Amino acid sequence: MTLGFRIVERRRKVSAETIEKFREIPVANVSDVMSRMVAAGPALRPLHAAGVLAGAAFTVKTRPGDNLMIHKALLLAEPGDVIVVDAGGDLTNALMGELMLSHARAIGTHGVVINGAVRDYGWISSNTFPVFAAGITHRGPYKDGPGEINVPISLGGMIIEPGDLVLGDEDGLVCVPFEETDKIHALAKAKNIAEARTYENTLAGKLDPKLWVDEALRKLGCEGV
Repeated sequence: MTLGFRIVERRRKVSAETIEKFREIPVANVSDVMSRMVAAGPALRPLHAAGVLAGAAFTVKTRPGDNLMIHKALLLAEPGDVIVVDAGGDLTNALMGELMLSHARAIGTHGVVINGAVRDYGWISSNTFPVFAAGITHRGPYKDGPGEINVPISLGGMIIEPGDLVLGDEDGLVCVPFEETDKIHALAKAKNIAEARTYENTLAGKLDPKLWVDEALRKLGCEGV
């Protein structure tokens, strides 16, 4: 085996049912119940017209500026997958554009995440196929490798294992580990319901945040409360 070139078989991934039930939960709620310890960083932003990204992680690790292994990923990815690419955050070369993204959509993937740059922003921004990236440039990629498929990757310190749940909306991206999806969904759903109730009470004038704010300040020894 040549060092830096590796394709690994993915042995598990979140189910279609799990993916769909998370679509109704804001990323912020999921992040909160995961103790605010998991995030891919503010640089990865949604570039598409609208819509939630949710799917099973199909991971790619590539040399910055090179998309050879991303092309291979498009030949292996399955419907419901999200192709997640760790390209080191380098913005020198675009790793995907309209042609490759159209291919990803045609094979049934649920979106693409590129920790790097993309191009053909006009096409991306006018379509609802989910695309998250760190930047945009017209300059195209190299196709020499190296790269690895279905290995653990890290985006801004957030570890993503092949088959984990990847969720994204206007607030950014979060990864829910495969083994924790049921627990995290239950907690995030409860938080979402509680926040909806708080919102309703706020609009109805029934909420007095002063009570908990002042109590928190007193516990911290704040003068003048």
